[in-house]
Amino acid sequence: MNKKKIAFICVHNSCRSQIAEAMGKHFAGDRFDFYSAGTETKPQINQDAVRLMKQLYDIDMEQTQYSKTIDKIPSPDIAISMGCDVGCPFIGRAFDDD
Repeated sequence: MNKKKIAFICVHNSCRSQIAEAMGKHFAGDRFDFYSAGTETKPQINQDAVRLMKQLYDIDMEQTQYSKTIDKIPSPDIAISMGCDVGCPFIGRAFDDD
C-alpha cells in the first residue's frame, strides 16, 4: 500500500513548514509520507525552530531536513499552505487546506 504524500508549503521553507514536516513524520510517519517546500530557500532551517523541536520532541530536524523548493519534492497528494500572513506561493494547483 502506497502512503499518501502530504506537503507543507510556504515561501522560504525554513520554519513553520519544516516544523510541520518534522511533526508529521514524528506522529504519523507510519501512515503518510511528509514533505515541506517553498518557492525560495534559506541557507539553513531556522535555528530557533531546530532548538525548540529538539527540546520539546527530541527531533533533530537538521538530520534529514533542509530548505528546498517545490520542484525538489514528489508531487503531493495533499498540499497544505502554512498561512503565514504573506502571499501563499502558487504551486500549480489549489491547496487542500480550505
